[in-house]
Amino acid sequence: MPAAALKPMPIQSTAKRAVQLEMPCAPVAKRPLPPGRPRDWYVTHNRRLKAMRLAIALLDSGVYLPDQARNETIRGMANLIGVHQPSDTTCHMVRAFMRYNR
Repeated sequence: MPAAALKPMPIQSTAKRAVQLEMPCAPVAKRPLPPGRPRDWYVTHNRRLKAMRLAIALLDSGVYLPDQARNETIRGMANLIGVHQPSDTTCHMVRAFMRYNR
């Protein structure tokens, strides 16, 4: 994959002024998760949230197909939006979100 594919591409628009890639806003206030669930539930829940955040950021940057979202691309986007490096499982989940939400 060319190195240019790892950098977010500007959004193309028909507007007269240039449209900038919208960076994430301030994080939403966190609320406590419901108590009493098994630990695996919390791990999966947080992994899904992270994968969804990354999938949205990739789509905003112009990566529309799961085949374009290699692990390196996803990890580069994680650095760009300020989240911890995703695991291979989370990268797989990002591609699954992109595939099934089309």
